[in-house]
Amino acid sequence: MKSTVLIIEDNEQNMYLLKFLLERNGYQIIQAFHGREGIEKVKQLKPALILLDIQLPGMNGYDVARELKKSSNFNMIPIVAVTSYAMPGDREKAMEAGCVGYIEKPINPETFISEFEKFISDCSLDGEC
Repeated sequence: MKSTVLIIEDNEQNMYLLKFLLERNGYQIIQAFHGREGIEKVKQLKPALILLDIQLPGMNGYDVARELKKSSNFNMIPIVAVTSYAMPGDREKAMEAGCVGYIEKPINPETFISEFEKFISDCSLDGEC
């Protein structure tokens, strides 16, 4: 079994697709449908990587990333934004919040795993991204 990945995504169709693609490629998946739930699951289960939607109800993805990066227990877990926010400056805003990467929606099922795995390999080489 490959790494455990936490997906924080409020859209059920997007969650299904991400989960399907990752499980088909051997990853163990943890699901959270809003930001607070995602933070609690990080504290309980310490995933190897987090895929984070930015447009979440209640607490947006930027705030989730910032909160996780404040904690020395969780700040080394890489966070990759998976979002439909694709305007100029959105990638930079995600990186400033603490994300190590950015994948635009709609995701391409043909290329998603290779895009995703570059973050896993970049982060696993030395524990930092």
